[in-house]
Amino acid sequence: MAAAIELTTSPNVPPAPAAGMYWSRAISFGRGPSRPLRAHTANLIGEHLYVFGGCDIKTCFNTLYILDMDTLTWSKPRTLGDLPPSCRAHSCTTVEHDVGNGRRVPFLYLFGGGDGPNYFNELYVLNTETLTWSKPTVEGLPPSPRRAHTTCLWKKKIIVVGGGDGARALADVHSLDISDPSRPVWAQLEPTGAPPVARGYHTGNLVKDKLIVYGGSDGHECFSNVYILDLVNNKWTQVDLDLQKARLAHTATQVGSYIFVIGGHDGNRYSNDVLMLNLVTMSWETRKIYGGAPSPRGYHTAVLHDSRLYILGGYDGKNVFEDIYILELSACAYLPQITNFEIDV
Repeated sequence: MAAAIELTTSPNVPPAPAAGMYWSRAISFGRGPSRPLRAHTANLIGEHLYVFGGCDIKTCFNTLYILDMDTLTWSKPRTLGDLPPSCRAHSCTTVEHDVGNGRRVPFLYLFGGGDGPNYFNELYVLNTETLTWSKPTVEGLPPSPRRAHTTCLWKKKIIVVGGGDGARALADVHSLDISDPSRPVWAQLEPTGAPPVARGYHTGNLVKDKLIVYGGSDGHECFSNVYILDLVNNKWTQVDLDLQKARLAHTATQVGSYIFVIGGHDGNRYSNDVLMLNLVTMSWETRKIYGGAPSPRGYHTAVLHDSRLYILGGYDGKNVFEDIYILELSACAYLPQITNFEIDV
């Protein structure tokens, strides 16, 4: 006679229906960040997540860690070349370059950030194959030193929007032409239309040729508005939303025809909410999410991998975190397959 198998469920976590999105805390292995991190960057290249910089309560870092997403095993590789300074709230943009013989190699373009009192506007580039940093000579007038800006890669240009320089929030838009990686060229863009007011700690998601800028703060007000920068026509448009959801230092990850906004600060408190911006209807949606959610936080990072959203680190005003949480998309796992839609402005 077969022995009976007893299944137990934690009394604190209600069971989830099979179709329900579900939070869980992940266990990682290997030589991971030795300290909690906030305002770091995380770039997913294939099965590997490149985590750079950030700070704990008081110290900024310039260390690179790589997380194998299949095994959740960390490594701390040795890098060569001209290392960037220790920094937080910088941007890090993945760009593939042809290196000859038909081979394409991902590079990481790191711009800006700061270490507390100092703000930077230098450009550093990491070859992810050789793990060598370089500091290319740039042409044109670079953006002023800043952190808490947002970037995206559009065609062969890195677009930089906003940020702050310690004295004020910024509203300018710049492009870095990297069609010839040996001589990147800066230029300031002057979009027409109604631009967003100056801000930092906002997010930017490039959907086809449109950059969707959401939230942020000017140091006084936390914003709830959404603006779209049409990069083909170089024009700003403000979107009319049904609800006002103010956020700064949140994450915004495109999942098909939605942007998943996780955590951040709403002007009064830190949040662990998951908001879904429907890009077709331009309206906010929520879903019931099961499991044990991460504690409220901002200044974390989020990446989409294998129908899951991974959250790393963050800060809640008192504590800096070193944890990893996974949001199983479950019934929403089909969303990344939705690519044939248009954003109507």
